Amino acid sequence: MGHLEDRLKAAAYGLGFDLCGIAAFGPADTAAQFDAWLAAGYHGEMAYLARRRAVTGVTHAIVVALDYGGKEPDGPVARYARGRDYHDVMLERLAELHRWLEAEVGRPVGGKAYVDTGPILERDLARRAGLGWFGKNTMLIHPRLGSFFFLGTILVDLELTADAPFESEHCGTCTRCLDACPTQALVAPGVMDARRCISYLTIELKGSIPEALRSGLGEHVYGCDVCQDLCPWNVRFARALDEPALAPRAEIDAVEMLALDDAGFRERYRGTAVTRAKRRGLARNAAVVLGNRGDASALPVLERAASEDPDPVVREHAAWAIEAMALR
Repeated sequence: MGHLEDRLKAAAYGLGFDLCGIAAFGPADTAAQFDAWLAAGYHGEMAYLARRRAVTGVTHAIVVALDYGGKEPDGPVARYARGRDYHDVMLERLAELHRWLEAEVGRPVGGKAYVDTGPILERDLARRAGLGWFGKNTMLIHPRLGSFFFLGTILVDLELTADAPFESEHCGTCTRCLDACPTQALVAPGVMDARRCISYLTIELKGSIPEALRSGLGEHVYGCDVCQDLCPWNVRFARALDEPALAPRAEIDAVEMLALDDAGFRERYRGTAVTRAKRRGLARNAAVVLGNRGDASALPVLERAASEDPDPVVREHAAWAIEAMALR
């Protein structure tokens, strides 16, 4: 029947994952760099990133990747968030893979699955499991897949043969991602100041977006793919989305986003990753985009938001957008 590790990877591919590797679990190779990044304050309001804790009772990590398509046109919502919430998609399949593993070895296997939300550095484990290198845009890049993929991990209490880590990096002298970032969030190769990143500003930041950075948002209402779009590895290897579970919903324009009330927001974005920004964040971001766009036809919805929106943050950004349009 072959080695367990080979059968495990075949099962992962059968569940729709595009990559699978195994790493011995232990202290993160990049822990010191991560702590230095935190000490520099580059994490902004994401205090939860500092709340790492020891994970005990596990010996190995099964790391998978699921491609979410990098060929679709750019839009107001980043590609990863246009369909069903990837956390749910990934966790369901990781649970199924865990059940497969227990059936295969004939006993319960202690472990836990993580997708973005656990006290582990998943990117570090993925490199250790042979799935790619850290690009200058901080993304994990695979030499035949690019970087448009989600990472998921099952930490297990089971002895497995680990894959060889990905030791080399293949960005060379290329600096396209650093040069293209609209807000200059990549302060050095492989170092991101999240406080300037459009994804952070439109999703994680809960209050006002600094005025100096608002024009840099351009047309981005939720997330940003610029540093991936320009990466030569994605230009060459990014795929069209072929995962039905991540099929995008029809997008709506920033004018419609700003006009949504709480009930409309919940109805429109239920079950998607966009709910993380909450209605306040999405409306705030939409107002900035409309100010950047400068289309006078959006003035009525901006004026209504500036005077009537129940959230002061939305009112403030709508007023800024009106003023920005007047100064054009």
